[in-house]
Amino acid sequence: MSDPHSPHDPTAARSDRAAEVVAATDADVALENGAVVDTAAGARVTAPPPASDENRWRRALREIATGNAIISVLAVVLALLVGAIMIAATDERVQAAAGYFFARPGDTLTAIWQAVSGAYASFFQGAIYNFRRPEFATGIRPLTETLTFATPLIAAGLGVALAFRVGMFNIGGRGQMLVAAAAGGYVAFAFDLPWGLHALVALVAGVAAGAIWAGIAGVLKARTGAHEVIVTIMLNYVAFYLVYYMLRTPGLLQAPGSSNPTTPPMKETAVFPDLLGPTYNLHFGFVLSIAAVILVWWILERSSLGFRFRAVGLNPNAARVAGINVKSMYVYAMLISGALIGLAGVDQVLGTVTTGFSSGIDAGIGFDAITVALLGRSTPVGVLVAGILFGAFKAGGFAMQAANGVPIDIVLVVQSLIVLFIAAPPLVRAIFRLPASGARQPKARAAKKKEAAR
Repeated sequence: MSDPHSPHDPTAARSDRAAEVVAATDADVALENGAVVDTAAGARVTAPPPASDENRWRRALREIATGNAIISVLAVVLALLVGAIMIAATDERVQAAAGYFFARPGDTLTAIWQAVSGAYASFFQGAIYNFRRPEFATGIRPLTETLTFATPLIAAGLGVALAFRVGMFNIGGRGQMLVAAAAGGYVAFAFDLPWGLHALVALVAGVAAGAIWAGIAGVLKARTGAHEVIVTIMLNYVAFYLVYYMLRTPGLLQAPGSSNPTTPPMKETAVFPDLLGPTYNLHFGFVLSIAAVILVWWILERSSLGFRFRAVGLNPNAARVAGINVKSMYVYAMLISGALIGLAGVDQVLGTVTTGFSSGIDAGIGFDAITVALLGRSTPVGVLVAGILFGAFKAGGFAMQAANGVPIDIVLVVQSLIVLFIAAPPLVRAIFRLPASGARQPKARAAKKKEAAR
């Protein structure tokens, strides 16, 4: 029988080797975490030294440089740079000066600067503030137009973003806006109710219609496994032709005595009140969109329902094992998503287009909401900022076209490029030479190992 205390005992040798492996593993883990290994004490791990202020600031800058927010900002910057190139390429003065570039290159550069700076100056004056106006009340009008355009974008973007957080793609914003506008608009022009109550009933009718229309996709996914992308896209066509039929049918949505597929004007008791007076287009719908941002933030970040939403979005199988009813979460998510997009449709008929609407009342907002949700990283605050940005694109794009003759399609290209760059973070990081997300500085890591080896 072998002596366990003998140096030649195989059991003791295996135990010693295991202890060495554990000690080496502990040392490597400690080095990764910034601790110091005392070699004189037999690979004993000591507490890491307190980080200096410089290291904390460097770490903060690295987190900012590798975070998702900086990618969104740089995506917008890249899209604006590409837009500047397109503005210069389509400008007639630049094209004329480029014909004799080698003889007088300064003329071409001057024409490029004038074209780009003039276009973006008009964009600013059309979206933020017009310095050519003598009074502040008239100069700030472009900002109110931006917020007016942003109002339905924020509401619809929140609906798409909430579905994203649950792992679902709600592509049916157009259909949900159309049925919400039809329901809310019908209540607004067909019923006689007191002021305040009339707008509230129309709002509830529109939001409920949007929720029910999106809930169809949620129920089909939960019960049959049908993919929500296919279902919502098909429901867009169903909603469009259904609303178009009602607009062409007397007694439904068509205005009495008219052969055009339009509705009667909304009654004054149902129209949203103006926030800044009759000289501005900004209406109470903007307040409702801000309230929706707060509500969605509370649902996702502070409620148990939001926790279940996020759990299903991260891993539905793990959520199911944890006792979460995944099918119910799909239905609830689509109901809330459709209600938010329905709010965007109500904003259109009760706030923006109150003289009667047609089948184009959605104005592409249902699809723009997907871009807003992507740019906002599916967070409520991010969607708010992205919605205002795209509202500025819409308001400033018309100013660029009117003042400088810039094709409005360039604004659409810039929006598309933003989506492209956001969908390709490695491309943005490569262009701006940013480190990968969560990457550590190799020099600092090597210095720590060298210091530990001493």
